[in-house]
Amino acid sequence: MKWFCSICCMAVLLAGGINSAEAVPNERINWGFKRSVNHQPPDAGKQLDNLVKKYDAFYLGNTKEKTIYLTFDNGYENGYTPKVLDVLKKHHVTGTFFVTGHFVKEQPDLIKRMSKEGHIIGNHSFHHPDLTTKTGDQIQDELDSVTEAVYNITGKRDNLYLRPPRGVFSEYVLKETKRLGYQTVFWSVAFVDWKVKEQKGKKYAYDHMIKQAHPGAIYLLHTVSKDNSEALDDAITDLKKEGYTFKSIDDLMFEKEMKLPRL
Repeated sequence: MKWFCSICCMAVLLAGGINSAEAVPNERINWGFKRSVNHQPPDAGKQLDNLVKKYDAFYLGNTKEKTIYLTFDNGYENGYTPKVLDVLKKHHVTGTFFVTGHFVKEQPDLIKRMSKEGHIIGNHSFHHPDLTTKTGDQIQDELDSVTEAVYNITGKRDNLYLRPPRGVFSEYVLKETKRLGYQTVFWSVAFVDWKVKEQKGKKYAYDHMIKQAHPGAIYLLHTVSKDNSEALDDAITDLKKEGYTFKSIDDLMFEKEMKLPRL
């Protein structure tokens, strides 16, 4: 399924194209939205929504179907990723893991396991910087370094999904990363789960996973969270009972690719 990402990225570039010489703003933007209420899709606001769509980035799946896409940010390992992988394997759910260079270097066995078990390994940059402070060449180095590091472990170079570190970006960053062939993926469900010294318990994570669920939801979860590792099994089980199905970002990209104009 991962080859669909490459197909879609290439199709977008050929179909729409971006003038690399065109000057665009590099004003720093923090990704954010009005959270889901009563299981309705969240609202990022017209201006932000239009900017994201302009560069074929996205933060929602098909909002007409009760589908959920699980994504995880992996800046470093805190001992809980194996448990998360166990839960996904149990439920036959494909996750997307956005990894940094530090994670790849320190956890090659987990990278191998993710790949072997059919998960998607996404790009979270090598050093986790604010990409708005980087030149185009520096952005490319940050992203391609992760791609190469993952390739050296898995033999695959299909990790073209990108999540900007800390959700910080700009129009320039969106333009450059698209030019480089990376597909930016934001999120529509999130909560404060990354503060490892301020974990609030399994119920806290579970309640947020259930309360914020909505059709087409793209979850952002951090694997450093003990709460998430303990809540994920029950959350997936109960969301399935509520009629939700779980798909991968590859599935979503395939659906989008099928709707592109034929070349």
